[in-house]
Amino acid sequence: MSPPLLKLGAVLSTMAMISNWMSQTLPSLVGLNTTRMSTPDTLTQISPKEGWQVYSSAQDPDGRCICTVVAPEQNLCSRDAKSRQLRQLLEKVQNMSQSIEVLNLRTQRDFQYVLKMETQMKGLKAKFRQIEDDRKTLMTKHFQELKEKMDELLPLIPVLEQYKTDAKLITQFKEEIRNLSAVLTGIQEEIGAYDYEELHQRVLSLETRLRDCMKKLTCGKLMKITGPITVKTSGTRFGAWMTDPLASEKNNRVWYMDSYTNNKIVREYKSIADFVSGAESRTYNLPFKWAGTNHVVYNGSLYFNKYQSNIIIKYSFDMGRVLAQRSLEYAGFHNVYPYTWGGFSDIDLMADEIGLWAVYATNQNAGNIVISQLNQDTLEVMKSWSTGYPKRSAGESFMICGTLYVTNSHLTGAKVYYSYSTKTSTYEYTDIPFHNQYFHISMLDYNARDRALYAWNNGHQVLFNVTLFHIIKTEDDT
Repeated sequence: MSPPLLKLGAVLSTMAMISNWMSQTLPSLVGLNTTRMSTPDTLTQISPKEGWQVYSSAQDPDGRCICTVVAPEQNLCSRDAKSRQLRQLLEKVQNMSQSIEVLNLRTQRDFQYVLKMETQMKGLKAKFRQIEDDRKTLMTKHFQELKEKMDELLPLIPVLEQYKTDAKLITQFKEEIRNLSAVLTGIQEEIGAYDYEELHQRVLSLETRLRDCMKKLTCGKLMKITGPITVKTSGTRFGAWMTDPLASEKNNRVWYMDSYTNNKIVREYKSIADFVSGAESRTYNLPFKWAGTNHVVYNGSLYFNKYQSNIIIKYSFDMGRVLAQRSLEYAGFHNVYPYTWGGFSDIDLMADEIGLWAVYATNQNAGNIVISQLNQDTLEVMKSWSTGYPKRSAGESFMICGTLYVTNSHLTGAKVYYSYSTKTSTYEYTDIPFHNQYFHISMLDYNARDRALYAWNNGHQVLFNVTLFHIIKTEDDT
C-alpha cells in the first residue's frame, strides 16, 4: 500500500476506536442515557437542638487523641461530594471536547485529501475507459501500468464513504458535548460556590462546638481497652515510662525509669520518635533511689516513692531539685502491701483529669486499698476513700475521671475486674478484658492527654487505647 493509504488506515483505526468508545461510554458516564437531568437535592435543614454521644479513644503514641462522635444523622457534607464529582465530571467533558476538536481538524484535513484523490480517480477512470476503447493503438505495457494504478486507487472509494460517515458522527458528538457542557455549567452555577462554602463553614462550626463540649466534659466511663501497641523493647522486666498529661501539644517529652529499685537515673527523650530510636536529650540523677514502678510525671515534676519509706518526693525537672516531700501516713511500704507481682509496689502514684492521686493500703483498713487525692504542690492529703479490695490481690490499677480501675492479675488473662468511684463512694465489679501480650505487667498508668494506658510489659514499653463513654448535651437541651 502506498504511504497515503497507510496514513488513512491509521486515522481510520483511531476514528473507529474513538467512535466506538464515545457511542458506548459517554452516555453512561455523564448520565445522559435519557435527555432529562435530575434536579439537585434540597439542602438538609439542621435542628437547633442537637444531642451527642461521644466515644473517645487515643489512637497513636504521638500524643494525639481521636474522638469518635455518635451524632444525629445530619448528612451535612453530602452536597460536598456531589459538588466535587460534578466539578470532576465537567473537567472530563471539557477535556473530551478539546480532544474531539483536535480530531475533527485532523479528520477535515484528511477528508480534503481524500476528496482530491477522488477527483484524480475519476479522471483516471475516464482515461482508462478511453484507453480500453482504443487499446489496439497503445502498447500493452502502458495499459498494464495504468490498470495497476487504477487497482491501487479503487480501495479509496469505501474509505471515502467511511470518512463521510465518521465526519458526520464527530459533528454530532461535538454538538452533544456542547449541550452537555452547557447543562453541567448551569448545574454548577445553580448549586454555586456559595453553597459549598456555607456547608464547609457549618462543618467547621460543628467541629468547634464539639471541641468546646469535650473541654467542658472531659470525663467518662471506661468501656473498652484495645491494643497493645508495642512502642519499644528495652530495659529489664520491670520499669516505668511516661509523658506529662499537662504538657502542651507540642511538648511530647518521654521519661524512662528502668528497674523497681536501686536506681536514681531518669532518662529524658524529646519525643516518642526519639525514645524509639534511643536519642536521649537529657539524664537526671535523683537525690534518692525510688521504690516500685508506680511513678508519675505531672505538670513538669516527677512524683515518686522514696526507697524503703512511705515518703513521697516531688522533683522538678526544670529546676533539677526536690520541691516537696511528705510522708503518706499509715501507708505500708517495702513489700508490706504491694501488688501481686511485688517489686516494692506498695504506693502507686497516678494522675487523671481531676488531679494527683496516691493508691496504697494501711493496717487500719485491713490491707485493703486506700485512695487519697493529693495537693500537687504540698503533697498534703486532701481527701481519702477506703475500699474493700485487698491491695495484694490487685494486679495493677489506674485512675480515670476520679474512678479507680483495678486489674485482677498482672499475668495472662488479666482484665479490669473492679472499679471504685470517688464521686459516689461506691464500687462495682466489672469485666473489661485486655491483651497481656508479654505476660507480665509491672506498670499500668492512664494518661489523660493521650487518653491511653502506658504499660511496662515484661521489658516492652506498650500503649493501650481506651474507649470512654460520654453524654454531652448542648445548652438548648433541657
